[in-house]
Amino acid sequence: MSLSAILTEAYNFFRNHISQLAALTFPLLLIQVMIQLWLGNEMLQADIENPQFGGIHAAAMMLLLLIFSILIAALTLYLEVRSRGHDVTPAMVLKQSLQFVPPLLLAGVFSGLAILMPFMMFAAFGGFWLVGLVISFYLFARLAYVNFMVVVEQLTPLAAIKASFAFTGPITVKTIAILMLYIPLSLISGSVSQLAAQVGFPLQLISDTIFAFFGLFVNVALFRLYMVNRKTDDVADDDHHTEV
Repeated sequence: MSLSAILTEAYNFFRNHISQLAALTFPLLLIQVMIQLWLGNEMLQADIENPQFGGIHAAAMMLLLLIFSILIAALTLYLEVRSRGHDVTPAMVLKQSLQFVPPLLLAGVFSGLAILMPFMMFAAFGGFWLVGLVISFYLFARLAYVNFMVVVEQLTPLAAIKASFAFTGPITVKTIAILMLYIPLSLISGSVSQLAAQVGFPLQLISDTIFAFFGLFVNVALFRLYMVNRKTDDVADDDHHTEV
């Protein structure tokens, strides 16, 4: 299936289910953005020469990671259940998704370290940071399906990372193209956030949360690409077993 067809189907799904998606994800996104804004403000006020970060900041980071894992688990489970044609409520999805939070947390930490490592290593050599950034973004694309492997395939964190890397081989270019949608969205969101911050924190919180919600379209598009290629793999496996 072409990339344009993938994006069209993802757009139609997002539009047709926007109310349920909002009910499921908006409260979590609101908490996530609130923590992010607070941490960002703390970093801006910190002494550059002697930054002081205490236990409250570490707790906020852990809470942020937890909220993000719950969000991804709930969103992925909702996409998977709806793709099978089942009707569910946001409360049902959220309750069932909690079982996937621990493995998603571990998978997120492992894959996050793997993605950041090249950038950090090359950044240590000064002008080579761009090379590290390219490699990190490539790894980001290869590991973009880890959450689907954990929730849909119910694999362990390490197995999910390996499966995502293997799965993305034939669709790396399409995956990168979808992930590139984050760039214009981030640029627009950043500009609007700066304008909203001049008005006040509540408006900035709401605007950032709205943009974060529409950013979930990228996850929907990735899931559609995943399902199309997963079905293709399943058909190929069935044909192989039939021949055998």
